Amino acid sequence: MTVMSLSRRDLARLLGASAAALPLLPGGQALAQSRRDTLVLGIDISDTITLDPVRQAQYTPPMTLAACYDTLMTLEAGDLVNPKPSLATKWERRPGGDGWRFTLRQGVKFVSGATMTAEDVKFTFERLINMKDQTQQYIKAVDRVEVVDADTVDFVLNAPNAPILSILCNPGCAILEKAVLLQHGGVQGVEAKDQDKATDWLNGNSAGTGPYRLLRWERNGQIQLQRNPNHWRGAPAFERVVIRHLSDSAAQLLAVRRGDVHAAFNLIPEQIATLKAEPNVRVDRLPSLDHVYMALTQNPAANPALVKKEVRHAIGHAIDYDGILNNLLGGAALRAAHFLPIGVNGSTEAVAREIGFHQDLDKAKQLLQAAGLAEGFEMEIAYGQAAVAGISYQVLGQKLQSDLARVGIRVRLNPMDQVNLRTVYTQGRMAGGVLTFWNPPAVSNDLWASAVVERVARRVGWDVPAEMTALTRRAAEEQDLAKAADLWVEWQRKAVDQANHFILFQPIYQIAVRNTVKDFPLTAAGWQLDTGKVTLA
Repeated sequence: MTVMSLSRRDLARLLGASAAALPLLPGGQALAQSRRDTLVLGIDISDTITLDPVRQAQYTPPMTLAACYDTLMTLEAGDLVNPKPSLATKWERRPGGDGWRFTLRQGVKFVSGATMTAEDVKFTFERLINMKDQTQQYIKAVDRVEVVDADTVDFVLNAPNAPILSILCNPGCAILEKAVLLQHGGVQGVEAKDQDKATDWLNGNSAGTGPYRLLRWERNGQIQLQRNPNHWRGAPAFERVVIRHLSDSAAQLLAVRRGDVHAAFNLIPEQIATLKAEPNVRVDRLPSLDHVYMALTQNPAANPALVKKEVRHAIGHAIDYDGILNNLLGGAALRAAHFLPIGVNGSTEAVAREIGFHQDLDKAKQLLQAAGLAEGFEMEIAYGQAAVAGISYQVLGQKLQSDLARVGIRVRLNPMDQVNLRTVYTQGRMAGGVLTFWNPPAVSNDLWASAVVERVARRVGWDVPAEMTALTRRAAEEQDLAKAADLWVEWQRKAVDQANHFILFQPIYQIAVRNTVKDFPLTAAGWQLDTGKVTLA
């Protein structure tokens, strides 16, 4: 077995800290992987802008949040449909059938040592609802949370058949300690949106029951976690976890080969291929439910050409989707028709082939001519200066620029900082197209579809017809799975025709892992890795 060994200087370089700032072990030895008590993960975390569960809406932070917090229920990798017990041991319809009653696990301790009670659950969800951030939209069916007794809570729904259970598994619904949040400016009442001040504290600390607690976060640097010895499942394998920001895939490859990190998350297919003969590194794979897509505005002030549906359809038919999947991603991806990923009810590869866009350059040119733009037009595509799922947004943008040029569309690429890009996109200030991602906060068709007709529609200037909103709700609340599948196919057909969002790929995770690691449980549930269950060989 290979044992990782780092000098004090090497560890300082790896952690992005000065040698003087590193904690010492007896004998002056740095706290390093050679002690077998620190797990180091190499990943691009440039999208991390907060670690407050309520305010989180990015791609990589759920991994950290799932390590620091627990939810009432969870989803396991082998079954993403049926929630499993976590902080709740039992759930059933509450009397009257207008919601759910949860029985809480007894004796669970927060990292502070305090015992979790129903009051913490009530506080958590009242703060979440009243903050009115994106996470509140995930649980919009929850009207209120009521305490039955110290170990029992009721969730009262405004739509009794809403699919809420799997949504409650997402890290944004993590249970926080009421007393600690109140101490640091947390607010649970209706004034929370304007008066809550706990986020700053939560960006450098955690108040959960998870296997680890947050020690430190440095933006574009690192995230440090420390073991929670009182975790109700038992103490995790590592004293510390370092999630190290490595934006360059070549640096990740070198680091995992040298043993500077235990795992590298953002290797491109060519780099993955070089590891086939590497005796100390393996590649763990798992199909995800994420997708990378291009959002296209139809705001006339941004680009008048994009107002015309024929033009947006032309763009959809100009993209070389097979080239992206097979050449850029080495075949390690799928492609759904729209926001419902392959594998969920109503979304299959056959459905995607039937109703999704496919490259047809002649059709694209005909559509442009019908729109009065036979000579093409200019547009912008913005993207973050980051990598996702084994490819950089820059490479993806260059590919789209080349594809659209073949039908006369002249693309200006606009690379941006991840934080700025998200601000531009969420506020609907995009000038053309935006390359971005969607990973599931929870495994629920309703979350994907509602996001399209609510938040994402507003960003691109789409005035969603009432019948589309009604279809979304009808499909989400349909209890017969076969009937629901038909409704979801109809929903995808309408969303594809609207042509504001083009799914480019649904990645298959390919993570390079040192063989010194035994268990490395990947998940498609939205947080990519169950860090608390990672163990050494």
